[in-house]
Amino acid sequence: MKTLYLAGGCFWGVEAYFNQLKGVIDTEVGYANGNKENPTYREVCDGLATHAEAVKIVYDPQMITLDTLFNHFYRIIDPTSLNKQGNDIGVQYRSGIYYEDEDTKKVALSYIQKEQLNYKKPIVVSVEPLKNFYLAENYHQDYLKKNPTGYCHIDLNLAQEDEIK
Repeated sequence: MKTLYLAGGCFWGVEAYFNQLKGVIDTEVGYANGNKENPTYREVCDGLATHAEAVKIVYDPQMITLDTLFNHFYRIIDPTSLNKQGNDIGVQYRSGIYYEDEDTKKVALSYIQKEQLNYKKPIVVSVEPLKNFYLAENYHQDYLKKNPTGYCHIDLNLAQEDEIK
């Protein structure tokens, strides 16, 4: 198993989208690459903590590749939007790929380079080493499963039928 951390706006929708994909074993939402230990949701929203809302994705590389995961990521975000996805605005909604190994970094940078050809504006998705990741409060975990009519800026139907578990 391998792990990838993605930030693409509100973590509820990112988690729900990736959790439905074949090859994704587990997802957890949390706060990545910020300035303090164990931030709360309120601290992140109020700007006291500088973390991105992110999703830890555990996947089986024999079933789903990094390129495929990035393909899905770019389906659900606007990679040219800085600190904003959907109606969510702020530093915690920035888009990022946080890696734990150099192979993931290489694949991410290569993918962005190819993807940039599809956009007139520059892609602003950051690619950074994972500095820290703290699990979000329990009520955020699997939020859209628990609250199927909850807010989500992501169209969960963008995954095709043959890509879903």
